[in-house]
Amino acid sequence: MSTKKKATGKAVSKQAQPRRAGSLMLAPSERLILNIVRRHGSIARAAIVAETDLAQQSVHRLVEQLIERGLLRAGAVVRNGRGQPSPRIELVREAAYTVGISINTDSITLCLADLGCNLLEEVCIRTPPTHRKASLAAINDALERILARNGVARERLIGVGVAIAGFFVAGRSQVNAAEPLQDWSLVDLVPILEEAFHLPVWLENNATTAAIGESLLGAGLWAQNFAYLAFNYGFGAGVVLNGKPLFGTHGNAGELTLFTSEEAGHRPTLRSLMDELRMHGVHVDSVEDLRQRFDPTWPGVELWIQSTLPALNRTVNALAGLFDPEAIVFGGQLPLALGRMLIDRVRFLDIHRYGVGPDRPKLVLAETNGDASAIGAALVPLKERLFE
Repeated sequence: MSTKKKATGKAVSKQAQPRRAGSLMLAPSERLILNIVRRHGSIARAAIVAETDLAQQSVHRLVEQLIERGLLRAGAVVRNGRGQPSPRIELVREAAYTVGISINTDSITLCLADLGCNLLEEVCIRTPPTHRKASLAAINDALERILARNGVARERLIGVGVAIAGFFVAGRSQVNAAEPLQDWSLVDLVPILEEAFHLPVWLENNATTAAIGESLLGAGLWAQNFAYLAFNYGFGAGVVLNGKPLFGTHGNAGELTLFTSEEAGHRPTLRSLMDELRMHGVHVDSVEDLRQRFDPTWPGVELWIQSTLPALNRTVNALAGLFDPEAIVFGGQLPLALGRMLIDRVRFLDIHRYGVGPDRPKLVLAETNGDASAIGAALVPLKERLFE
């Protein structure tokens, strides 16, 4: 198990605090105010009014309510012109926390985030989660240690976001996961997870949560519209439009069903790369091992690129045409060197009327520092419970 400490939380304020973070229920107007403060980090009370359609008196009342509930606090006072000085309002970061869990085919990543969407710690359990019951026990053990190290009481958790590789079936209640995750597949997972963690659980596809993480901590800082390609054991995508993730009716937005059964074997999955490498005498234990030790000169790498490039080109062109994003992000567990090789080789279709084509998205490597899927999963409960 590896641990990555991001930051330490602040000491708990002596002002009013919610009795239990998991029981927080906010009105839409309160969520609006909270989200404005989150986006700014710190904002003058008077400036909040300009970002809403609410009257000044209503904003003042809502801010006071949120201060009383221990979610906001008044910070430094700033003077704007000749008017009355206005206190800056900020989130009480330690008022609530959330946990993100990414279940990959060969490992599990957990992370802890505070109310301000700040990542406090990330832990990787490097044991394949092939047996669900044993994996849930390992997750709970790791979670208890994370909470203890960061001085966070379990009562401060508002929920758990869980990301898994696969697509939703049965009205979004079940996941058809990758083959190594068969024990997680085609069962009603949310009740099982909620019983294991004793917390509300939000279940999402790992490509979508990776796109959420990237939207807040990576390419989304400069691109409001982008597609995220998740190169993992499988191959999927997440889409962010106008800064918000696209989930789809059944939770399967970004599921790349562009290929026939014959073509599916030539998708750019890291599973197929591992198979190609083993056929050429290069042994890799897992996707994570591949990511850590990847060597562009390994025999089999070039053959794999040539074999999968048509499928990748089709995917990139389809995403560019359907969503017209500012960027297409190459991420997941993709080794950085391999990502650069793929970006250099991808080609957009260049046959257009009058020889003039549309502007194309930038092709970039993921910029999130850490496991974007776990980070994004951690932020889902915050978005669903407290923010817009």
